[in-house]
Amino acid sequence: MLLRIVAEPPDQFARWVEQQRQAAAAVPTDSVAAAGRRVFLGTVCMSCHTVAGTIANGRLGPDLTHLMSRATIAAGTAPNTRESLLAWVRNPDNLKHGVLMPAMQIDDEYLHRARRVSPHSALIGGYP
Repeated sequence: MLLRIVAEPPDQFARWVEQQRQAAAAVPTDSVAAAGRRVFLGTVCMSCHTVAGTIANGRLGPDLTHLMSRATIAAGTAPNTRESLLAWVRNPDNLKHGVLMPAMQIDDEYLHRARRVSPHSALIGGYP
């Protein structure tokens, strides 16, 4: 697992902490982003992952509320890019051997819609 240490002045750190305490972005008004949010909340993803401010309250996997603010995914094994996230959801074991997350077997059309979820709210969001 990658451990990244960031040293910031106290006021910047306090702002970051406050941002991390915020719930996910409100329900998107953009129809594509709204469809992506429905994909995430309509699949088994929400059973294992939490996204604050939504009905997703799983505790087995990491909290994904502010996923798009992270530089990496999979405990630091891959950059947080659209391609890495799609590969991770398709088959996490390809990126991190022995991971407990199962391959989701979600079809490409569904993944394409999911990638447009609000950038602060869920799994495949935030990329144009």
